[in-house]
Amino acid sequence: MKISVITVCYNSAATISRTLRSVREQSYWNIEHIIVDGGSTDNTLALIASEGGKMAKVVSEKDNGIYDAMNKGIKLARGDVVGFLNSDDYYKGPGVLEKVAAVMQTEDLDALYGDVEFFRSGRPDVITRRYNSSRFSSDRLGWGWMPAHPALFVRKTLFEQFGAFQADYDVAGDFEFIARVFKNNSLRYQYLPQSLVRMQLGGVSTSGWRATLQLNREMMRACRNNSINTNWIKMLLRYPLKALEFFWISD
Repeated sequence: MKISVITVCYNSAATISRTLRSVREQSYWNIEHIIVDGGSTDNTLALIASEGGKMAKVVSEKDNGIYDAMNKGIKLARGDVVGFLNSDDYYKGPGVLEKVAAVMQTEDLDALYGDVEFFRSGRPDVITRRYNSSRFSSDRLGWGWMPAHPALFVRKTLFEQFGAFQADYDVAGDFEFIARVFKNNSLRYQYLPQSLVRMQLGGVSTSGWRATLQLNREMMRACRNNSINTNWIKMLLRYPLKALEFFWISD
């Protein structure tokens, strides 16, 4: 089973070395790392050239947003399974992808997902919150629950069957894709009860109340477009439970 890891980046010289190293040090051998760069003007491309040990392809050109860039990576991917790792995030340990491959093959899964741990810029070893993906199920999409996207691995055939990301979303294109694919509960998927990725706070979906408002608006739109029953009360009710994530941060 080949795993395609897609990293989208733009002027990420401050963090991408850590991301590249976490892929390079994976114990699983059958990996291709695809970098989709938005035309960086800093030292990002030089770092990729010198440190991208398991890289398969690098594309550097302007794009129409993060989901357009992800779609470029999907088109280039030749793996059986696809995962996305942001340019300021990293896999928690060298055995993550080996575990993913073993479970997906043994259980014959369409999708596998785990948890994500958050850290602040400059303090990657201090975990402030753990995103608990166990609460997700297809019947909870209308409540805004989804697996942590960086810890979600899906068969490449799902993109061929359901289509890729909708690039007109700014922050919730990953939720829209999950809603579209998981809504009929026809997939073989499983939750892996461990943290797979450490994710830096401050991205498009974790950068304040304005981003949170935009995220929920786009999630409402995604539900409507996929005929999933929802409302603002449902969406907002998940936040008290999410607050508990600041206290549950260990495996």
